Amino acid sequence: MTTRRRADDTRPAAGTGEAAGVAAGGGSDAATGRLDSVLRPVRAGNGFEEALEQVLQLLRLGLVPPGERLPSERELSQHLRISRVTLREVLKVLQDQNMVESRRGRYGGTFVLPRTAAPDELRRRISAVDVEDTLRFREVLEAGAAGLCAEGLPADGGARLRAALDATQGARLEDYRRQDTLLHLTLSELSGSRTLAARYASVRATLNELLDCIPLLVRNLEHSQQQHAAVVEAVLDRDADAAREMMREHCGGTAALLRGFLA
Repeated sequence: MTTRRRADDTRPAAGTGEAAGVAAGGGSDAATGRLDSVLRPVRAGNGFEEALEQVLQLLRLGLVPPGERLPSERELSQHLRISRVTLREVLKVLQDQNMVESRRGRYGGTFVLPRTAAPDELRRRISAVDVEDTLRFREVLEAGAAGLCAEGLPADGGARLRAALDATQGARLEDYRRQDTLLHLTLSELSGSRTLAARYASVRATLNELLDCIPLLVRNLEHSQQQHAAVVEAVLDRDADAAREMMREHCGGTAALLRGFLA
């Protein structure tokens, strides 16, 4: 039986069919219980980001101590309901951040490395910000701005949005965050509320301080670009509900990464 996959490479939750049977049979009882206490199927829309957040949480909790091997790709992908391709991208991020290492051979696998202390500057930035408050306020402002834009753009609004979107799509990696910021600021400015635009500029400055503390991930940037395009398309189609919902999903992906790396 072939397991149907969603568009974002996640699989349906366990319960029936092949996915449920394999998940029930994989791994020891102890390992399964340990994973069940932390890992859960990711939601459609932000599969990579939410999977990364959960595996980072697994490491932070110390459920797999330094020097020990992570559960197999099969177990992890079944618990998260993602493909092994997506899981390997998650593990590659952790390897690039020197949090895990991959070993080959009969006793190989992915092993947890000792955690290094965060730099003083990183600790200072995080301690100075209420991360959850920033993320919630950002989502409220962004979703509201997207909805307002869809309900009525000024005469040049469509052209400005398309130009801002094009600039993000053509941006070099080192310039991406600036162009991303400009796209979101354009949406807030086109909302028609100067107060909203001013508040968003303030919260975006705080958000960028947090984003500077985590790595730029190509998979996440590609996903963000798809979501940016969907938001702009919904705005230009004057579909306020779709614009708000897609913006909430987009903010949720960023929030998952920040929680994963900074919590």
